[in-house]
Amino acid sequence: MNLSEPVNAQAVGATVGKYRWTICALLFFATTVNYLDRQVLSLLAPDLSKEFGWSNTDYANIAAAFQFVYAISMLFAGRVVDKIGTKAAYVVAITVWSLGALMHAFSVPMGEGAGVLLGAFGIVAAPSILGFMISRAVLAIGEAGNFPAAIKATAEYFPKKERSFATGIFNSGANVGAILAPICVPLIAGIWGWQAAFIMIGMLGFIWMSVWITLYEKPDRQKRLSAQELAYIRSDLPAQQPQATPAAGGKVSWLQLLKYRQTWAFAFGKFMTDGVWWFFLFWLPTYLSAQYGMKGDAIVVPLAVLYSMTMIGSIGGGWFPSYFMARGHAPYDGRMKAMLVIAFFPLVVLLAQPLGAVSFWVPVLLIGVGASAHQAWSANIFTTVSDMFPQKSVASVIGIGGMAGGIGGVLLTKLGGWVFDYYKSVNDIRTGYMIMFGICALAYLVAWSVMKALVPRHKEITDL
Repeated sequence: MNLSEPVNAQAVGATVGKYRWTICALLFFATTVNYLDRQVLSLLAPDLSKEFGWSNTDYANIAAAFQFVYAISMLFAGRVVDKIGTKAAYVVAITVWSLGALMHAFSVPMGEGAGVLLGAFGIVAAPSILGFMISRAVLAIGEAGNFPAAIKATAEYFPKKERSFATGIFNSGANVGAILAPICVPLIAGIWGWQAAFIMIGMLGFIWMSVWITLYEKPDRQKRLSAQELAYIRSDLPAQQPQATPAAGGKVSWLQLLKYRQTWAFAFGKFMTDGVWWFFLFWLPTYLSAQYGMKGDAIVVPLAVLYSMTMIGSIGGGWFPSYFMARGHAPYDGRMKAMLVIAFFPLVVLLAQPLGAVSFWVPVLLIGVGASAHQAWSANIFTTVSDMFPQKSVASVIGIGGMAGGIGGVLLTKLGGWVFDYYKSVNDIRTGYMIMFGICALAYLVAWSVMKALVPRHKEITDL
């Protein structure tokens, strides 16, 4: 087949094969493992806080250590993915984050060693806090590679019209991880202890890596991919660039990328909204414990229901832009229309505290709607990058936005720790959660407004 000739995407799509969905499944399971590893600490936090005497601020510092290192690492992760390729980058990323997950089991003695070192500089901190901060930092360095690599793999294996749907599917792995974690972690910890929970969950990454090495290769080298499917994947590339690949073109610097409003729009959208998801991820078990006295097995069903709801948001949100694209909108414009609708749903979180006295299920379901909206938003905001930037720079832009999102997450997590400790001291923790839920509810409309002002309409970048 001559790849420079126009391809009827609809006709080809019916007969090309489905190997690209195998790649999507691999990305889904990687993201599931990613969030399983990330979630273990938050589920054990109430018990660990009691064992080690952590305050809300102490826990916020541990969580913020992950987010801060994740933010910085995202910037470099994107560059690494663009430089060494998706396959090798994923191997490096999952090896590092799996080792980081295992390190949590040995955090207390590690913290004691770090405490001696820092003590020489006059810095005093509890050994348990230091040890967990170090482990979270290593976990963050590895996990920063997941989304740049996954988005780049999606750009390599899917035409634009399928990318947000594919992104929604693999991104729903975050929800599956968040569902499985409250089922598995308390059970493992209850039988074998909290250290075993970190070790057993951390080993899953190495199993996934063996399958990835076997099944993944770039499309033009993939023997399992038919010529028809390869043509379909490339069906919406410009005719003069039929063989555009991640290696095409020269190196693109960060300064070059920062010249474009599209980069700033993506970065601001991530800055405003990433912290909301992390707030839900890190603080929900603590919220259910503080507000309703729920711990251990008691939180399994509520969290499973909440994160099951987010799967609908992730996959449905990935499909939603196709409604507008089918009516003639460019991919970016269709996504922005979908994202505006999505941005209104988190407003229901404002009702979580006022109606929370009725039953714990009220805030769980309302926060579930907000978290579902975040996953729908996430499936689309990630894909705006591959809509507008050439493949060789996609991971780098994702990294820039990821760093911005991480910084936003650090600020929101630190703010949460301070707010909760303050209102706990005045015996009014409900007001503290009302403030934080209000910030989470409004973040998406603010983000969308600024993104739309920066990039009013679709404009693909062709001069990189």
